[in-house]
Amino acid sequence: MAKTESTPPSAARRALNAVRPWFLVAGGFSLVTNLLVMVSPLYSYQLFDRVLGSAHIETLVFLTLIAAFAFLILGWLDGLRSSLLARIGTRFERQLAGTLVETGVNGAVLGAPVGGQALRDLSQIRSFIGGPAIGPLFDAPWAPIFIIVMFMLHWALGVTALLSAIILFGLALTNEKMLRKPTTEANKLQVTAQRQAEGAIRSAETVRAMGMLPQLLVRWRRDQEAALQGQERGSDLSAIISGSSKFVRMFVQTLVMAVGAYLLLHGELTSGGMIAGSMLLSRALAPVEQAISSWRQFISARQSYQSIEKILVALPKRQDGLALPPPSGTVQIDKLVFLTPQGKTPIIKRVSFEIASGEVLGMVGPSASGKSTLCRLLVGIYPPSDGAVRFDGADLAQWTPEALGPYIGYLPQVVDLFPGTVAENIARMTSNPDSEQVVAAAQLAGVHDMIVRLPQGYDTPIGDGGVPLSGGQRQRVGLARAVFGGPRLVVLDEPNSNLDADGEAALMTTIAALKALGTTVVIVAHRPQILADADRLLVMREGEIALLGPRAEVLARIAGPRAADTSPAPKGSSENVAYSSGAWTATTTGRPQQPPPARSAG
Repeated sequence: MAKTESTPPSAARRALNAVRPWFLVAGGFSLVTNLLVMVSPLYSYQLFDRVLGSAHIETLVFLTLIAAFAFLILGWLDGLRSSLLARIGTRFERQLAGTLVETGVNGAVLGAPVGGQALRDLSQIRSFIGGPAIGPLFDAPWAPIFIIVMFMLHWALGVTALLSAIILFGLALTNEKMLRKPTTEANKLQVTAQRQAEGAIRSAETVRAMGMLPQLLVRWRRDQEAALQGQERGSDLSAIISGSSKFVRMFVQTLVMAVGAYLLLHGELTSGGMIAGSMLLSRALAPVEQAISSWRQFISARQSYQSIEKILVALPKRQDGLALPPPSGTVQIDKLVFLTPQGKTPIIKRVSFEIASGEVLGMVGPSASGKSTLCRLLVGIYPPSDGAVRFDGADLAQWTPEALGPYIGYLPQVVDLFPGTVAENIARMTSNPDSEQVVAAAQLAGVHDMIVRLPQGYDTPIGDGGVPLSGGQRQRVGLARAVFGGPRLVVLDEPNSNLDADGEAALMTTIAALKALGTTVVIVAHRPQILADADRLLVMREGEIALLGPRAEVLARIAGPRAADTSPAPKGSSENVAYSSGAWTATTTGRPQQPPPARSAG
């Protein structure tokens, strides 16, 4: 029989296996504490049967000192167990939190925003492990010890305790079966409602400006109400089971006293044995009743763990490979295809071309033609569905983002800055950034003068709780971040969308400087002014290359249909005419034109 390779455990399973031995230690503490709990009934047994009968004060003092010492050890071990469980929870969170943040980032770029919920699930698991609800689950398994001691006192007491324990465990199993489904459904609906609320808050300006809040509240209330109703059903079921278990425990404790009194009247049991039996039964059944009450928290924690494990299996962490030498900036795109996980039609369709080291490539085309998606593929944000992006001949998949990141500069359409100073954001959030490199990047991006006019210059805090920057200022700081450290490839996705005339002039100066430095630059633009330094233009249409060639030749082809028009041309340069709405429509309504033979590979 051929050997089959076992599936490697997920990060969640590895984290659980790492703390499993400490759970066994906590179980050992629970065994000792439950043994010490029997000191109280044994003390009562000796007190009623020996001390009161013999009137020996020395025996009373000696027994009391022994009990005090035992209770001191009991309290110390119980506190130690609580502290240990809290540390198990925090250790479990430490081992998984970083992986979940990384998985959340990777999932977000693929349209699966799972990071925030996964971290909340992890926090819930940690709170359960380190909270009071887990204690009864450690104490309940030791109930047989107390039942055995009751059998030693008298078989009738042992049978009574055993039957009551069986009834309570049956109620616990019923509780598990009845609560699992409503609790799971309520938690899922709660997650959905929470995501809707977070989305509304994240887009607060749009929601407020266009009066969308009532409609969003209707959607949120629908899922929130369903979640609350599910939680209420779970609470009702739990209350029924919990009330039944409390009735059983209290009644059986009374029943044990009655059985003990009957045996006492018939001379089969002493008064100390009757009192001790009642105390033993109470201690044996109390953790079981408490475990039933805390079962909902256990189900929620278990569901959170299963959710985390599912996420980590679906979005596994990338394994580091052999380190490659720094790229030179040469990029090859080989039959590239990209299809979203939920999509049926490829966004990028068998695209192939090459970008030489130090070349400036302009990318144009109508909306939804695949330009931004191609940019994300170039910098490794999206993994290709087929084909490859290669740096110096090596597939991009062979690089880790951490290894390749310093050689890549990327300015997305929407620039996000992080809580921190301007200098830290430019330096890509590195600790103790090199001041000279930060200033050099800002000067290269033409944003140095703007930064020094801020309240604290480069040390000005921005982001949450910091100085708010305008869209144009964020874009210019983002440009400085993109060119920080002298990357070999810089991809700019509509870098002038929020810039005024001065900002656009500074951007053109930056592109010319990058070209002079030999940096490979890819620019997506709707306004052609910033493409003055482009060596070639790539025209995208419906995920395919419509044109690719030297800038002047591509502009001439784009302007061709408009040049044949006898109507007066709009004011402005020929490039502005080429990118006017009418000219662009005339160019892209027919069959894609083949690129000029010069330097084309697509």
